[in-house]
Amino acid sequence: MDKNQDFSHFSGLTPDLVLDAVEQAGWMVDGRLLALNSYENRVYQVGVEDGSPLIAKFYRPERWTDAAIIEEHQFSAALAQAEIPVVTAFPDAQGNTLRHWQAFRFAVFPRQRGHAPELHDPATLEWLGRFIGRIHAQGATTCFEHRPALNIDSFGTEPRAWLLQTPDLIPDELKTVWADTSQRALDQVQRQFDLAGEVPQIRLHGDCHPGNVLWVDDGDEAGPHFVDFDDARSGPPVQDLWMLLSGERADMQAQLGDLLAGYEDFYEFHPRQLYLIEALRTLRLIHYSAWLAQRRFDPAFVAAFSWFGTPRYWQEKITELQEQIAAMQAPTLWPV
Repeated sequence: MDKNQDFSHFSGLTPDLVLDAVEQAGWMVDGRLLALNSYENRVYQVGVEDGSPLIAKFYRPERWTDAAIIEEHQFSAALAQAEIPVVTAFPDAQGNTLRHWQAFRFAVFPRQRGHAPELHDPATLEWLGRFIGRIHAQGATTCFEHRPALNIDSFGTEPRAWLLQTPDLIPDELKTVWADTSQRALDQVQRQFDLAGEVPQIRLHGDCHPGNVLWVDDGDEAGPHFVDFDDARSGPPVQDLWMLLSGERADMQAQLGDLLAGYEDFYEFHPRQLYLIEALRTLRLIHYSAWLAQRRFDPAFVAAFSWFGTPRYWQEKITELQEQIAAMQAPTLWPV
């Protein structure tokens, strides 16, 4: 796990510096600048003279190496070359997508129009499934060399240990209960992975929730557009499907069926991955608590997540993990 992060680096990222960085990268900026919601990196919409605004993404120093960022850009570029609708970084004259300005690393992207997909619509889910299947077919052609894998250690055991070892995070009166509940949850996660057995480990979007899909209703761009591959990593393919499921059990069964109706046109789905849906949801809960804790000293974070770390927060996490234990003990969404 990352250690507590020093976010003072971003204090030097002034509006003038952002505009200067984009301008030296080759665009004539018009002075308009809008900070977008991002607590991992810093992301801005930048106005350009005689053109559509651009998106400039400034990377947090401790998150990824240069090689890992470039590998992400190469993955999305390969998807775009395969005519899969993903938003890719602009290259410079030498073909480089990762740029440097003063102490910062950044990339420039086109602004993609669109809205969140209508996930209650079976046709929309099937359409999404087709493109995720195509992403996975491309993702399975080779492996990441510089980006990590999603597994029990990286998303469960390590963040849990870090949370328990870091002072003043979990209130004393709840720490023992959270420790016991989270361990029981991880025991069930391991059981689900054992039941799933060997499943493919491929390059993934990694964070394929509805907020990272922009839907366009009309024109040549109609359909889904996948954005923000910052969490791209290796893992089981079902990771890019389960975050699109919601509601009661019957709702999720129907949604998964619609997704797979399109998905399997392009990539085989191994049914034993169904054991991993609730396991991956559980790992995300534990990992997310650690992610929040590591950013608790970021001024931008404090304003948006003032509720983090309260006794109520940790009690809610205990309840959620208890619910996940029960969900993992229940049958899978479909017979395996």
